[in-house]
Amino acid sequence: MSLFYSPQELLTTIGERAKECRLATGRRQVDIAKSAGVPVSTLKRFEAGSNVGLDVVVRLALVLGAERDLANLFASPEPGSMDELLKRNRRRIRGKRMS
Repeated sequence: MSLFYSPQELLTTIGERAKECRLATGRRQVDIAKSAGVPVSTLKRFEAGSNVGLDVVVRLALVLGAERDLANLFASPEPGSMDELLKRNRRRIRGKRMS
């Protein structure tokens, strides 16, 4: 399996994984769509690999319990040394980012 995706391949993969999550919980499309506040047709398009808005992806991630995965999408790389860790922590304190 390639580590590189085209945009369409990535959309399709994410949609398929969302569908797998939904099916693993035994929930119907109509139930997920209603919980997320999106039309069923939008959920169907998303699961089929069509482009939907980021707000839809966020809503669906929340309903499917994948919000942590989504929040880590652009996670900072792990520090390679103690100096890098201390430097990152100093930036967070100065910027008041304490998460």
